[in-house]
Amino acid sequence: MSQPAADSAQPIKQVISRIRAVYGRWDKATPIAQRRRDWEELFTGTRGDALGGQVVANGVPCCWIEPKSVRTDAVILYFHGGGYQLGSVASHAGLMERIATACGCRALGVEYRLAPEHRFPCALDDALAVWRWLTACGIAPERIAFAGDSAGGNLALATMISLRDAGLPMPAAGVLLSPWTDFTATGESYETRAKADPIHRRSMILALGQAYLGADGDPEHPLASPLYAELAGLPPLLIQVGDRETVLDDSRLFAAKARAAGVEVELGVWDDMIHVFQLFADELREARRAIEEIGRFLTGKLPSRASDG
Repeated sequence: MSQPAADSAQPIKQVISRIRAVYGRWDKATPIAQRRRDWEELFTGTRGDALGGQVVANGVPCCWIEPKSVRTDAVILYFHGGGYQLGSVASHAGLMERIATACGCRALGVEYRLAPEHRFPCALDDALAVWRWLTACGIAPERIAFAGDSAGGNLALATMISLRDAGLPMPAAGVLLSPWTDFTATGESYETRAKADPIHRRSMILALGQAYLGADGDPEHPLASPLYAELAGLPPLLIQVGDRETVLDDSRLFAAKARAAGVEVELGVWDDMIHVFQLFADELREARRAIEEIGRFLTGKLPSRASDG
C-alpha cells in the first residue's frame, strides 16, 4: 500500500537539490576519502545530540544512542547505509536517535569495516561479532531488533540469515529502510525510476557491489544478495521504501519472496520519496511519519520486562 504524500512537494525538491549538489561533484576519479567527507557533510544537519558512550564490541567500534527516559532492557542494533563504502554512526546519529525515541529504547550503532579496504565478508563478520557481544552482555535476543538502511539493510538481513543458518537465536524483528537486496540489479525499477531517482543508477549499484565483493565475487551469493537466499525462519520485518527509487524493486521483490516463505512482512511504499528519505526528518513530514510507524512496529515486537510473565 502506498503511503500518502505531503501537502506540498517543495520540501522533497529542496532535499533532492541538496543531494544532487553533492553527488554531482563526483565522478569515477573522485577519491573514496573525498566521497566520505562529502557524505558526512551532507548529513551534518541530521545529527542528533543523544550520542552516548563509545564501546568496542568484540573488536568492533560501536556507539550507544541514548535518548532520555528510554528503557535499557531492549536495544535496536543499527547498521548504517552508504553502499558499504560510505557512512558512519555519526552520519546516521540523528536518524538513530529519532528511531530510538520512537521505540522508547536505546540503539547501538555499528562502525563496521568499509570497502574497498575491507571486502565481503568483513562487514558481516563485524555484525556477527557485535551480536555475540550484545547477547553476552545479557540482552536477550527477543529484546533486540535489527535496523538498517540501504547497505545497512542488506547487512541486517545477511546477519539474520547467518544466525538462522547457524541455529542461533534470532532478533525479535527487523526494520529495513530502502534495503539493498540484489547486487545484480535486476528489478524493473532500475529502468522505470531512473529519471526520478537523484542518487542511484544501475551502473552505480553494480559498481558498488563489485567494490564490496571484489572482481571475482558472486553477486548472487545469498549473504551478499539476500534476494537469492532462503528466507524461511526470518523474524517479522518492516520494510519502507520510496516510490522514486531505482532500488524500489529490491524491496518489492524481497517482500514477496519473504512472504511466500512464511515471513511476516509489512511493506510501505512512500509516494514521491527518495532513497532513505527518513534521514531527512528535519525537513520531510513523510520521514517523521515513517519513523512513527517504525516506533509502533517495534514497540509491538519488543517485549517489556513487565510482560514476561
